[in-house]
Amino acid sequence: MISSWEQKNNCVLPEDVKNFYLMTNGFHMTWSVKLDEHTIPLGSMAINSIAKLTQLNQSSMYSLPNAPTLADLEDDALEASENQPEKPHFDSRSVIFELDPCNGNGKVCLVYKRGKPALAQDAEIWFLDRALYWHFLTDSFTAYYRLLITHLGLPQWQYAFTSYGISPQAKQWFNMYKPITYNTDLLAEETNCFVNKLDPSKVFKSKIKTLIPKKKGPVQPAGGQKGPPGPPSTSKSSSSPGNPVRK
Repeated sequence: MISSWEQKNNCVLPEDVKNFYLMTNGFHMTWSVKLDEHTIPLGSMAINSIAKLTQLNQSSMYSLPNAPTLADLEDDALEASENQPEKPHFDSRSVIFELDPCNGNGKVCLVYKRGKPALAQDAEIWFLDRALYWHFLTDSFTAYYRLLITHLGLPQWQYAFTSYGISPQAKQWFNMYKPITYNTDLLAEETNCFVNKLDPSKVFKSKIKTLIPKKKGPVQPAGGQKGPPGPPSTSKSSSSPGNPVRK
């Protein structure tokens, strides 16, 4: 099937793509979440089979006669920049095959940049959004497959590699299941930026209470007398013949 596809399309598949199709003829995996006892389909990871690996500009966009083709809708004003390679073309300058339909959110394509006959070393993986703008993903199928697995097939994950990013609804799913993967700016920083750095002086910080000395009142004498003690009182006793005085 691989040899027949290469002869039919006059293209040589890259070795990693061949190895993938020798292992399995296509790949489709979905997973769901349960919210309030309702099952919601969420993730979808797909690679078209070799039979569905069809050339993009040969697919019928419109059934009306004299309808515009993809080449007519192409915007040539956007050229390659320093940070991004030359964009694919819908005409004979590039050969484009659909790898993943992305549930209608765009198309992940295997792109040969040199036209036919297409060589394996000229293949790259690009994302075509719904506005027909191209966005570079990876330079090999293996790197794209790793991205697919890393992003868990979350909805619109390919838009994380565009200039306008993912939609607010998809951002909620990313924040829930892949918060670090969504923030691609953090991935370019140092690896220790994800290490929690605790300052013990702040974590175990406590308020220091200032002890205010209490005012001491006057000392009360034993016996319950109030005020300063008075002078000792002297008493005189009279002696009588019948009452002797003891000294």
